[in-house]
Amino acid sequence: MQSGFWPEQVRGLLEKLGIEHPIIQAPMAGGPSTPELVAAVSNTGALGSIGAGYLSPEQIDSEIHKVKELTDKPFSVNLFMPEEISSLVISEKVLKQLEKFSRELGVELPEVTLEAEFTFEEQINVLLDNDVQVFSFTFGVPGKNIVDRVHEKNITVIGTATCVGEARALAEAGCSAVVAQGSEAGGHRGTFGSTEGTPMIGGLALVPQIVDEAQIPVIASGGIMDGRGIAASLALGASAVQMGTAFLSCIEAAVSKPWLDSLQNSKDTSTLLTRTFSGKYARGIKNRFIDEMSPLENEVPNYPIQNSLTRLLRNASKDKGNADFISLWAGQGSAMSRKSSAQELINALVTETNEVLKSMSSKL
Repeated sequence: MQSGFWPEQVRGLLEKLGIEHPIIQAPMAGGPSTPELVAAVSNTGALGSIGAGYLSPEQIDSEIHKVKELTDKPFSVNLFMPEEISSLVISEKVLKQLEKFSRELGVELPEVTLEAEFTFEEQINVLLDNDVQVFSFTFGVPGKNIVDRVHEKNITVIGTATCVGEARALAEAGCSAVVAQGSEAGGHRGTFGSTEGTPMIGGLALVPQIVDEAQIPVIASGGIMDGRGIAASLALGASAVQMGTAFLSCIEAAVSKPWLDSLQNSKDTSTLLTRTFSGKYARGIKNRFIDEMSPLENEVPNYPIQNSLTRLLRNASKDKGNADFISLWAGQGSAMSRKSSAQELINALVTETNEVLKSMSSKL
């Protein structure tokens, strides 16, 4: 049953996803999206998402079963499109700086190889075997054979685009909907490896252009933190929103104290885009690691090599309760973060959105 004063374009996507509210919890890979968070979001009538990009097939299977123990509502599983690693050559300047950090934190830099521990197809097979309702992905577009296999299982397919060309490719590949990721978004840019440069189009400009061109439901993402942002996205033609940073402060999310403190103390100017942590552009709160690595940003090896090199540094910094070397991913709306349970947050978001929409309607 659908609830809320939703515009017409919203209702079809709600029905397809089997949810009540046009709110999707972003699939935050690397820990924040716990089974408890995913289930709590889905139990409210929104859509929870497992961030499974870094997980092995066995780990994905385990996460899916944990979520299913906590909810019988629909939820999404998100994967990363694989990216080719052409070279393991790493700048001596980058290594020297990382070694300096590793000595300070008391860890060794890991060895990085070109060999993948598992394949994208193996991850996909877990989704197909577990009757997942929604499959989302980022960093590219799967081959039509994979999309067709997923559709055969009646699974809704959602891709991520950072420009109109990417959205068009996702629609042509058979996606059911597309996330329009504005440059305000926290975490990694979902830009395709084949896209020239890294599009940095703000959501206000990106969403309506993708709505006009893609001809499939559009999910707005980037800097959305309250009902005003949701209502604005729907006014632009979006059928739903995807929110990540807003959920980081939920009690069910696995966010370290240094990260949480950084969110609570952030300002509108606190975030920036950086390649220093992972080798791929991502938005996070500025800290010492970014400050000292930024002069070498153009020499940082591409994702996932740099991401592997910095993993132990990030973990050690977290264990020490120190925010200096943690990737503090957050969107431009981080200063609007509020501590709550997932249910309390979604109830507030729905109420706020309805109030804005009703106010706008009454004034027309």
